[in-house]
Amino acid sequence: MKNQLVFIVLSSLLLFASNAAADEVIFAGGCFWCMESDFEKLEGVTDVVSGFTGGTVKNPTYNGNHAGHYEAVEISYDPSKVSYEELLDYYWLQIDPFDARGQFCDKGSSYLSAIFVADDRERRLAEESRKRVVDQFPDKKVITPILKKSTFYPIKGNESNHQDYYKNNPVRYKIYRWNCGRDKRLREIWGEKSSASRTSGKRF
Repeated sequence: MKNQLVFIVLSSLLLFASNAAADEVIFAGGCFWCMESDFEKLEGVTDVVSGFTGGTVKNPTYNGNHAGHYEAVEISYDPSKVSYEELLDYYWLQIDPFDARGQFCDKGSSYLSAIFVADDRERRLAEESRKRVVDQFPDKKVITPILKKSTFYPIKGNESNHQDYYKNNPVRYKIYRWNCGRDKRLREIWGEKSSASRTSGKRF
């Protein structure tokens, strides 16, 4: 009995430590299926959830009212394995920062890119990362904004098939991604850095 009690206490402490170590960040980069797929490949990321954020409509739905919201992903990560700065660097490689109408084949306000920050530190680091992109492309206009983090609404209920779509519908997902031209455009912008981020996901 004593050994069982010790095991329970240790397990609880380990679970608490694991949860305490996890941080979260929210990025919008067009289709959340693709963002989920790309970030779940990254070492140090523990979970990626598709949903909506940035708008004022409560409990937005994919097939219903999500006006003003971005399609986005909430990324849980272990900061001892991947830093917030590294997540920012990786994020830029997954998007077209110059598209003011959406992302790739998906057009409309809900498909726009954005970085959502929770505090002054995240805003400073996000602005620094954005400036590096601006400096890298002096002849182009970077339109991806840095916005204050607001309520994130995960896709759920009868629309929960959008979670892990790339895993549950691999053929349909690959056809969609190919037809959307996402990877082709990313290679045009980022060159080999895009290819490297797509194949390993560990470092970029």
